[in-house]
Amino acid sequence: MEESEAATPNEALGRDGDEKSAVNRINEATGEASSQMPVSDCKRPDEAEGRFKRRKLFDKVMQKSLEKFIDHASFNRFASTFRPLYKKNRQRMESIHKQFIEELQRNIQEDISRLIKEGRLDIKLNELDQLEAAAKNNAEPAWRPSGVPEQDFCSFLMPYYKKQENYMRQELKKIQAENAALSQKAQAGRESLAQTEQRISTTVDEWKASTTELERMASSLHPADVFDV
Repeated sequence: MEESEAATPNEALGRDGDEKSAVNRINEATGEASSQMPVSDCKRPDEAEGRFKRRKLFDKVMQKSLEKFIDHASFNRFASTFRPLYKKNRQRMESIHKQFIEELQRNIQEDISRLIKEGRLDIKLNELDQLEAAAKNNAEPAWRPSGVPEQDFCSFLMPYYKKQENYMRQELKKIQAENAALSQKAQAGRESLAQTEQRISTTVDEWKASTTELERMASSLHPADVFDV
C-alpha cells in the first residue's frame, strides 16, 4: 500500500520507463566493457568460440544481476523511503531519483570495467580452456565432494601440508649440511691452531736448548781463571 500511494499509475509508469532505460544503458555499458577485452587471432576457431560463449554468458549474468539491482532502486521504493520529501515536492524527488540512478549506473559501469581489466578475464578464460583440454586428456575421474565435510577438508589440506612437509625436510637437510660444513671448518681451524701452538712450543724449546748450549760452550772456551792476574 505504501508503494502504491507514493506515486500515481501514470507517474509509476513513467518511473518504470526511466528505470528500464537505465537498465538498458547499464547493459550497453557491460557489453562495451566486455567488448574491450582483446581476443587473440592466432587461436583456433573452436577456442575463440568457447571464450566468446563464456563471455556472452558472463555478460548475461551481469545484466540479470544489474536488472535485479535496479529493481530494488525503483522510484516507488525510493519515494516510500523519503515520503515526507516526496509529498512536499514530487518533482524534486523525481529529479533526485533520476540523478541517483544515473550516478548508480556510472559507478556500476566503472566497477565492471575495472573488475574485467584487473581480473584479466580474457586470460582466465584461456586458462579455463587449458583446464578443460587437460581434463579431456585425463582418464581419471574428477574430484567430487564425498558429503563428509571433514574428509573433504582433509583431502584438500593434506596435499598442501605434505608439500610443506617436503619443503621443510629439504630445508632441514640443507641447514644440516651447512652446519656440518661449518663444523668441519671449525675443526680444521682448531687443528691448525693446535699445530701452530705445537710448532711455537717446539721452537721455544729448541731456542732454550741452543741458548743453554751456547752458554756452556762459552764457559768452556773462556774459563774464569784465564782472566786472573
